[in-house]
Amino acid sequence: MNDEVFSVSTRIARPAAEVFAWHERPGALERLCPPWESVEVVAATGGVRDGACVTVRNKVGPFWTQWCVEHRDYLAGIQFRDVLLSGPFAKWEHLHRVEPDGPDASLLTDEITYRLPGGALGRALGGAFMRRKLSQLFAWRHATTKADVELQRRYEPVRPRRILIAGASGLVGRALVPFLQTQGHTVLRLVRQSPGTAKEICWNPATGALDATALEGVDAIVNLSGENVGAGRWTAVRRGAILRSRVEATRTLVLAVQKLRRKPEVFVSASAVGFYGERGDEVVTEDAPIGQGFLPEVCLAWETHAEGAARLGLRTALLRFGVVLTPSGGALAKLLPLFRVGLGGRVGDGRQWMSWVSIDDAVGAIYHALVEARCAGAINMVAPSSVTNADFATTLGRVLRRPASLPVPALAVRALFGQMAEETLLASTRAEPRRLLATGYGFRHATVEAALRHVLGAGKL
Repeated sequence: MNDEVFSVSTRIARPAAEVFAWHERPGALERLCPPWESVEVVAATGGVRDGACVTVRNKVGPFWTQWCVEHRDYLAGIQFRDVLLSGPFAKWEHLHRVEPDGPDASLLTDEITYRLPGGALGRALGGAFMRRKLSQLFAWRHATTKADVELQRRYEPVRPRRILIAGASGLVGRALVPFLQTQGHTVLRLVRQSPGTAKEICWNPATGALDATALEGVDAIVNLSGENVGAGRWTAVRRGAILRSRVEATRTLVLAVQKLRRKPEVFVSASAVGFYGERGDEVVTEDAPIGQGFLPEVCLAWETHAEGAARLGLRTALLRFGVVLTPSGGALAKLLPLFRVGLGGRVGDGRQWMSWVSIDDAVGAIYHALVEARCAGAINMVAPSSVTNADFATTLGRVLRRPASLPVPALAVRALFGQMAEETLLASTRAEPRRLLATGYGFRHATVEAALRHVLGAGKL
């Protein structure tokens, strides 16, 4: 029948039982969706055991395709198979298998038997493309699985926790939820609409509405809630919304915690390196004073309200994020269309420093702050190697194999975005993650090129 077979194996330095258990946990499917793909899980029931079904939508170019697969051939701790019931392929069977490789390691194998639609013509037109896509996808999936599972060794023993997340639908929150679930924790989400599941809790930070009794039994809180700073010009209305969204959300959480009989152990709250403002070439650590401008004012108010949790006795970590690199959203997603057609380049003179962190290190460092008792106070959530804007543009062009020689004049950026451009695109902040490193965090992506290659599926250096 001219079936094609793709197979890849990776050694993971953890027992086979742990690797298989990772795949059975809630969030595993979402965790294995690469950030450069538009994938939506429509329905998933029954885990990975025989008869369980999964339906996903995947965007290819301007078109959405829908897949429905059924799990079969389940052998506990060893394997399961996905068989396509409906979708864009004539045949698709995906075997997931885990085998011991010594007492404390295992071999993860993904084997796919597939047949493209269109017979011989389909193979001729799409065969090579499909093989490249599978190689790209499973290189990323195996790297992610290996790093996530082996992370358990770094933090063991960690008891399962109930973790409440505000801002779970945001850029970082969408990646954090499945990461925490696959590490064995229960995640509760704060939502503004009527809860759809038992793991959703309704709140309205604008009015301070949050039933504290729904938080009883929560071990940790992660506060990522806040309006998008880079969504457009900072009109008076936008500035007010940006500030209020952070202050109201944080105040509402702290007041709810105050009412709890058993309080959580830790409160992790987002902030930003915008706290430091424009600093030129100065290397700034967490001890640096606050800068001047709207963003420093926002960060100060945000952190001040979060410190209310510390006064209630919770270990409180204030995570000052740099630019989070992921094609799923944020700054990188906005840059990609121009860079992919060769129209990218530096902004202004390109000498301004950019503090950044990959999406995997963003969620990994949040987890570190949750379970590492030494994480308290302000913590710079940035990679250890800041880059200038010009170096970032050059690196992104190299990763995409496109020229990056069309600069955007500072005058044009100021005309388009006003103060927002001055404090974000043109500001220079060279932050160093001194406290993160001192508490033992190990970065997955310490250089911007390694981060970009991973999140874009562009291969290794």
